[in-house]
Amino acid sequence: MDMPQDWPEPIVRVQSLSDSGIPLIPDRYVKPPLERPSINSTTLVDVNIPVIDLVGLNGDDRATILDQVSVACREWGFFQVINHGVSHQLMDGAREGWRQFFHSPMEVKQAYANTPKTYEGYGSRLGVEKGAILDWSDYYFLHYLPSPLKDCNKWPTIPADFREVLDEYGKQAVKLCGKLMKVLSINLGLGEERLGNAFGGENIGACLRVNFYPKCPQPDLTLGLSSHSDPGGMTLLLPDNHVPGLQVRKDEKWITVKPAPHAFIVNVGDQIQGRMRESTGLISYGKPGLCSLEHYGEIIVLSNAIYKSVEHRVIVNSSEERVSLAFFYNPKSDIPVEPLKELVATDRPPLYPAMTFDEYRLFIRTRGPSGKSQVESLKSPR
Repeated sequence: MDMPQDWPEPIVRVQSLSDSGIPLIPDRYVKPPLERPSINSTTLVDVNIPVIDLVGLNGDDRATILDQVSVACREWGFFQVINHGVSHQLMDGAREGWRQFFHSPMEVKQAYANTPKTYEGYGSRLGVEKGAILDWSDYYFLHYLPSPLKDCNKWPTIPADFREVLDEYGKQAVKLCGKLMKVLSINLGLGEERLGNAFGGENIGACLRVNFYPKCPQPDLTLGLSSHSDPGGMTLLLPDNHVPGLQVRKDEKWITVKPAPHAFIVNVGDQIQGRMRESTGLISYGKPGLCSLEHYGEIIVLSNAIYKSVEHRVIVNSSEERVSLAFFYNPKSDIPVEPLKELVATDRPPLYPAMTFDEYRLFIRTRGPSGKSQVESLKSPR
């Protein structure tokens, strides 16, 4: 399966549509009725994803924090972390630098225009299906790791010194992800390095997608990002510090996440979610994550544990734009991803074939966010 060299249709920048003052969004952005945010969008005002303080992780509060992360993964699949070690000034500088980039002249941004071959650069659609319904957002995608993929010449130079800011942001984000991976590994009942080693040790992948959600004249008809789960290992989201927009599905309702000041929103990706289910006796055999996609939004129970495959999406609004930074911490791209041997028994054969992360990511990128239909076609014949 090879990605095409170019998009199937001319690219339209969503920010340009928004800035033009159109009163109605084009049909290409109108979601089917059941996918619109006005359907099943009840928000529980007093409910939020867990906020976990990491300040005592290496001290007396270690056991408590490990338990808090375990519960958050089991009940939500999402949590926020504070006192995480990443500089607040760096977080603010990175987010506002990207905001400045998206408000640069179009000819400046177009110099970084991407293609579906790598997605790296300035983009406005995910997936290459001709005639697909699109999301109300633009984005910028870049690589941090592995080093051969890191090309700083593809990073914006506006504002001044921005490449240096982005480089340091990546280093601190990788460090935090490594810390959290150890927590998840311990919660699997494994050694703290086991999960990280299964991801490739020092040869993991890391990339950044910066999302820009312009103001929308009809926010009830579209989404900034369609419902999906993240295909990689772990995501650190730096949300907009003024405007909420991320929604997580829980108990058949969409919960709008209320970000804590200078917190990262963490969600476990498909690769880890599958491994966590394996370790607790839940049905998730075969490629980690494929089962979590298959059971989108459902609770799977076997033995004495519950884990969720979490849908999340992004809503837009008519009065304010949003900027967010999604940092993806992924397995080494060319190693087969499959359940850890410690977590597989003879009475639990693989439901899905092993697949490298590169193969899985290519499969996702070809289709774009499309829910559990992606995984149905990957089932092994019975």
